[in-house]
Amino acid sequence: MLFHLKDLNYELMDRTLFQIDELSIQKNDRIGLIGHNGSGKTTLLKILKGELKPTDGSITRYGSIAYLPQLKPKQETKSGGEITQEWIKLIFSLNKDLLLLDEPTTHLDQQNIQELEAKLKDSRYSFVIVSHDREFLDQLCTKIWEIEEGKIKEYRGNYSDYEEQKQKHLQHYEKEYEKYINKKKQLENALKAKKQKAKRATNKPKKVSKSEAKITGAKPYFAKKQKKLNQGAKAMQSRIDQLDKVEKIKELPPIQMELAAAIPATNKTLISCQQLDGSIGDKTLWDSPVTFNVHNGEKIALIGPNGTGKTTLIHKLLNDEHVQRSPQLKVGYFAQQLEHLNVNQSILDSCKESSSQSETLIRTVLARLGFRRDSVHKKINILSGGERVKVALAKIFVSDVNTLILDEPTNFLDIEALIALENLLKEYPGTILFVSHDRRLVENVAEKSVIFHNQKVYIQAGTEKDFWASQDQSNTDEQLLLIETRISEVLSQLSISPKEELEEEFERLLKIKNDLKQNK
Repeated sequence: MLFHLKDLNYELMDRTLFQIDELSIQKNDRIGLIGHNGSGKTTLLKILKGELKPTDGSITRYGSIAYLPQLKPKQETKSGGEITQEWIKLIFSLNKDLLLLDEPTTHLDQQNIQELEAKLKDSRYSFVIVSHDREFLDQLCTKIWEIEEGKIKEYRGNYSDYEEQKQKHLQHYEKEYEKYINKKKQLENALKAKKQKAKRATNKPKKVSKSEAKITGAKPYFAKKQKKLNQGAKAMQSRIDQLDKVEKIKELPPIQMELAAAIPATNKTLISCQQLDGSIGDKTLWDSPVTFNVHNGEKIALIGPNGTGKTTLIHKLLNDEHVQRSPQLKVGYFAQQLEHLNVNQSILDSCKESSSQSETLIRTVLARLGFRRDSVHKKINILSGGERVKVALAKIFVSDVNTLILDEPTNFLDIEALIALENLLKEYPGTILFVSHDRRLVENVAEKSVIFHNQKVYIQAGTEKDFWASQDQSNTDEQLLLIETRISEVLSQLSISPKEELEEEFERLLKIKNDLKQNK
């Protein structure tokens, strides 16, 4: 055991952030810590590290700790990705028992994320990772801790296993709700019948004459019967009140959106670039000119390492004089700077400002991203960074455009908001171009990929996986051609001067050739 927490309670400004009855970290545990923004993930890591003290409870540490913070000091001469890489190198050099990693993939491109993934997989370390990258959590974790409504629940397995278990729990909950509703309805019907019976008990029976009623004392008899029935009704009401109430799962309404600037023709070309140059100033980002079209309704991902020209290509598509743009093209552009937000406005007013959509639809989109009921009236200046990103995305989504261009929209979003964004993008009836290092988002949304690789730009119909599969195929074909050429040379030498070394070389080459063919 590396850690043991018992009866831990942490309060923040008169609010209980979380309560933990008991939790432990064992050697070889690889834990993904998830929860919505503000649920206390970073706070829990700081408590584990010893930087914060809990309000109550005990923590026993049995091992040494290295901590990678989410917010790192800025360095004027270095990018966010370079700073993160520096920290990762430092963390591994400390050689501690337990790594606490708060959003370690922030500012990293796919290549660096996969390198970090491989390093953590092959390491001997136990770790707790806060991350919104579902693929990253899938590749690395053996447990998931979820912070929800101030409690931590542990799930065995990786993120996909957590999703499966969560889904089963929801299905079980839905069945319990159904049972509760049916039982309540059954008791309410029985209660209604008893009340009606009690009411009828005061009426004189049709088959009893006045003289018979006098003899039998009908009035006291029926009053007694009514009292008994009323007592039964009260007991029935008590049973209804004592039922264990099961709340209905809140389902957010679907998005049924009609674009204000809709383009009916699905295959219409909105943007066309022919032989687009990859130079910017003295720098060449891609050495072969790019030719491709953006058609109405397409969902296109721009993928590649940092600094390869993804944002530059977007700017060229929107501004370069050599790019043809349809007069019907209306673009909503998201960049991390969020300059288009007026911080003195409320969330709802900001979204309504550039939209002709109904307030109902705008509120539905905001609810999907976590702003429900009165929270839409919050001023933007009191929101966190992650919340402002969500407002900016909602504002663009409902604005009077037909094409969304999103440059790294997932930074600072929690997993819940990320999944909500993913669903919104899938449902969006217009055109989307987006830059993202989130592999799961790209896989689930993109129908076409623009891939930046080795100073070239490739257009791939389908997913990024299809591209890498075609690259592997191409590399295999090239290797086979080289091996076959070498085999021909060795056979030629053998025919002139048979030698044992050449025989061995021939056998070796033959084996490589067979292996390549099997893996093809």
